[in-house]
Amino acid sequence: QLQLVESGGALVQAGGSLRLSCAASGRTSISYNMAWFRQPPGMDREFVCAITYNGRRISYADSVKGRFTISRDNAKITLALQMNSLKPEDTAVYYCAATNDLATLRREDYQWNYWGQGTQVTVSS
Repeated sequence: QLQLVESGGALVQAGGSLRLSCAASGRTSISYNMAWFRQPPGMDREFVCAITYNGRRISYADSVKGRFTISRDNAKITLALQMNSLKPEDTAVYYCAATNDLATLRREDYQWNYWGQGTQVTVSS
């Protein structure tokens, strides 16, 4: 099993920046693709971005492209999300996810096996 713990969520003003982190523990000897999803208030969970196990491929949702950057440190077994130029519509609970299906970067949440508990990001206007 793999455990994921997110941190870094906060209240921030529109136009500001925030960095989320996700620490992995447990069965970390296996390679995982990793991703960030988010769930805005009253809405379904949605894909934000994902990165392959080796960091060579990255995929972003159109809504965050150019503003958010995903990165990973395999030595420390952590995943990060740098969020710049934040907008009120970025308000959501942000989740870290992982999968040992390395074939491709999936955008459907049911394709991801492991999830963190989420961290709240609130962007005020």
